[in-house]
Amino acid sequence: MSDNYITGLDIGASNIKAVVGQVNEDGRISVLKVFKSPSAGMRKGVIDDFSEMTKSVNQIFGEIKNFSRQALKNIYVNIEGSDIHTQFSRGIVAVSRADFEIHKDDVDRAVQASQSVKLASNRTVLHAIIKEYIVDGINDIRDPLGMIGNRLEVDSLIIDVFDPAIKNLNKCVEAAGGNVSGLIFSPLASARSVLSKNQKDLGVVLVDIGSSTTGICVYEENKLIHAAVLPVGSGNVTNDLAIVLKTSIVAAEAIKLSFGTALAKEVSGKETIDLRKIDSNAKNTTTKKRVAEIVETRLAEIFEFVNNELKSIGKAGQLPGGVMLVGGGSKIAGIVDLAKQELKLPAQIGIPETSSLEIASGELNLQVEDPEFACSVGLMIWGSDRYSGGGGSFKGWFGRLINSLKP
Repeated sequence: MSDNYITGLDIGASNIKAVVGQVNEDGRISVLKVFKSPSAGMRKGVIDDFSEMTKSVNQIFGEIKNFSRQALKNIYVNIEGSDIHTQFSRGIVAVSRADFEIHKDDVDRAVQASQSVKLASNRTVLHAIIKEYIVDGINDIRDPLGMIGNRLEVDSLIIDVFDPAIKNLNKCVEAAGGNVSGLIFSPLASARSVLSKNQKDLGVVLVDIGSSTTGICVYEENKLIHAAVLPVGSGNVTNDLAIVLKTSIVAAEAIKLSFGTALAKEVSGKETIDLRKIDSNAKNTTTKKRVAEIVETRLAEIFEFVNNELKSIGKAGQLPGGVMLVGGGSKIAGIVDLAKQELKLPAQIGIPETSSLEIASGELNLQVEDPEFACSVGLMIWGSDRYSGGGGSFKGWFGRLINSLKP
């Protein structure tokens, strides 16, 4: 069937990544193809040049079309940006039946009440994630159906976003010939592909280091308890290198990837880098230690921001599941040790879990098991969740959301 293709599209400031999958009859996903191409027109997670962004999306869509046009009909897209807000909201309803047994309509009313938050006219709810149900003051209830009680409460985490961000992203994808089936907050998509239930139970923070932003989400007792976007990313490391070393952005990116490391103390001050071999306009040399100092300073700042978020919810140094690092910025050498040092938590690189996926070749598996593709793989899996279990209602919700934003 043509409608069982699902594409996870991760639109970033420096690159666009896509993973195309197909839902089999048994409900499993076959990963068919992975794509990556340069991106332009986005800054801090928000489109700032619609024409450039559309060109970038057109480019990767051209590659996807050559593989299968059907893959553009069911796309799940990430959304981020420092203008995304989170808040907790509680909905309270009286159980409607005389015997006080809780039925689905009671649950639906409580959930709807928890999602009725007061927002500015130019903002809309992106996700309303149920944290827990409470029956007559007893909390931590996962499913209240069939229980007896007078009062039902629902605690939800509300993630809301600036309306134009949704409009512009949706319009850009449609202008390039794609159809958006859902918009997902980037860290949630990444978490879907790399975090285990055990890690979410213990308490874990996922840190998704992109080019211009860093997204985080915190789980404890298998519940999402916090999410945020920080307006700094690995591109800031590149910019710092370009300024200090007086070289081009292209050369600075090459230096970061080839010589950069997050722990300057482990690098010898005697090893030099001839910048003229990387940038023909450069006239000097530098040391690997100097490069490492620049990289470490900026990454330490990012982890300081992350730690401030953890402090704000009382979880700094208090997450046994530790830190899971994903995104292109997580591939900088030594970043795991720096995260451990700065956050006082165990840390590791997050690799998309592929055991539930069908992948035809070893080469494709290597492409998928890349922390840079955590978000796009998670978007594809998220889409599969909706396809196999309530996809219609989700698409209906998203359609109503988009229609509500039209002038």
